[in-house]
Amino acid sequence: MHLPWRWLLTMSSVASISQVQASSWNMPVGVTDISRDIFGLHMTIFWVCVVIGVVVFGVMFYSLFRYRHSKGAKAARFHEHTSVEVLWTAIPILILVGMAVPATATLKNMYDASEADLDIMITGQQWRWRYEYLGEDVAFTSNLSTSREQIRGEEERSEHYLLDVDEPLVLPINRKVRFLMTSDDVIHSWWVPELAVKQDTIPGFINENWVQINEPGIYRGQCAELCGVNHGFMPIVVHAMEEAEFETWLEERKAAAEQEAMGVDREWAMEELMARGETVYQSICSSCHQSEGQGAPPAFPALAGNEQLINDLDWHLGRVINGVSGAAMPAFRSTLNPVEIAAVVTYTRNAWGNDTGDIVQPAAVAERIAQ
Repeated sequence: MHLPWRWLLTMSSVASISQVQASSWNMPVGVTDISRDIFGLHMTIFWVCVVIGVVVFGVMFYSLFRYRHSKGAKAARFHEHTSVEVLWTAIPILILVGMAVPATATLKNMYDASEADLDIMITGQQWRWRYEYLGEDVAFTSNLSTSREQIRGEEERSEHYLLDVDEPLVLPINRKVRFLMTSDDVIHSWWVPELAVKQDTIPGFINENWVQINEPGIYRGQCAELCGVNHGFMPIVVHAMEEAEFETWLEERKAAAEQEAMGVDREWAMEELMARGETVYQSICSSCHQSEGQGAPPAFPALAGNEQLINDLDWHLGRVINGVSGAAMPAFRSTLNPVEIAAVVTYTRNAWGNDTGDIVQPAAVAERIAQ
């Protein structure tokens, strides 16, 4: 139910919305009730400021013109006027209180993440996002999918340059979705303007936010925190679906996850692991170690021709599973499943001329993770 102040905000901004939606000069109206409340509050306070500015500067310029010295005006001599002083103190207080009431109500609603229909854990990682649908056994990592050729200027840049991902966050419309947000490494910030959500993800802490989308569509955002050298390559894409379509998608992802889990217990051929490993590597690892494994020393060592990697399988597997403390290399045991880890380790040990001939099976990875 809309409160009176909320109705007033909506009515005060309705004439501006159609003009602003197609304009880049203002904040977006958005596709949630919260985003529209924020926009209405923004426009209401904007017009209050416009009126104050017009009145104040109008009186000032009228006084300068009407009582200018060249017309023989003489300055009045007075010390104080109690009524005027009370008036110019009371009016700003009333204006501020009038703006604070709807602003406080909007903020209170923004932070009320209770009674959600769906919980999603969002984890920031250098430089990607991890999404886990809590209680649904569905989790995946979302990576930048803009090609390296576009980034290097070798191809024409697409419409959504640096804003495309391989796995968007899929949400149902008309349901309240609570976000639990944290980070594996440094502070990131999950920001999608059209959803009116901007929340820092902080290592060791879990922050809450929520969204209820009214319209299906694709909504894009970015990490809004300076989180490292690839900060500009950490986009967010949200795909909002009709509820029935979302349920179908969720069942398909559950089935795929079950199938993936079954793959841990079977023997994989080298060709299968290499094909799967290349996909994982290009999605997860190439942003730091480059697409051909050449790295970017000293921050990101080369993998192609790396003697320690080639000669020490146990060391290599441990690095991928447990990460490197104090460096950008995360512990992939929490974000990749045993099949993906086995595939990417097998791939990097046999690509770019490394040719060790080693095959790492998912069962061995699962055993190592359990230790």
